[in-house]
Amino acid sequence: MGRREATAIFSEWATKGKDEGMERGHAASVEEMLQLAEIPRNDPYSAIDVGCGNGWVCRKIALDPMCRDVKGVDGSATMIEKAKETDPSGSYFHGNLPEWKPSERVDFIHSMEFLYYLEDPVLMLNMFHDTWLNSGGMLVAGVDHYLENEDSLTWPDALDVHMTTLSEQQWHEAMLGAGFVDVSMHRVGIKEGFVGTLVMIGRKQ
Repeated sequence: MGRREATAIFSEWATKGKDEGMERGHAASVEEMLQLAEIPRNDPYSAIDVGCGNGWVCRKIALDPMCRDVKGVDGSATMIEKAKETDPSGSYFHGNLPEWKPSERVDFIHSMEFLYYLEDPVLMLNMFHDTWLNSGGMLVAGVDHYLENEDSLTWPDALDVHMTTLSEQQWHEAMLGAGFVDVSMHRVGIKEGFVGTLVMIGRKQ
């Protein structure tokens, strides 16, 4: 028997209202991530949140007067339904990744708690760089499941879902290998009992 699809788990959580708990739990880390990211601001920018859940980060980014367009994509149809119900004027897409891709390149990609659910997250980083981002565009991605966060190493078995476990150094090397420049790694949202969300930031030349 194979492991469960992560999208099925997230759909269950959306049905049970756990997405709101995820929003509260990740809010502090995301706030720091957005502050750390040097979003291109010379002109109005476009953005996408990958693994957007109920769309709460999209709605946060949309408050920036310099943001001309923000989209969200998630593999859970139930999450996208909730996003559209909450924000009928927003742009939300149901799509399996890495197969799905935006109709046009963007200036800023945000992703929180998405990459490690992929069989090959390194391939996704390459796709972000090569086919999703405009020249000069920025990626900021956060993961709570990584080698140095020992508490997270039990999650795959506990949830019966695939997670790709990489170290902080491996994530850093993957960003550089994908072609990103000005790459920086951070720990945010640190609190008692939590070593922090691992955040990677990089720019496409």
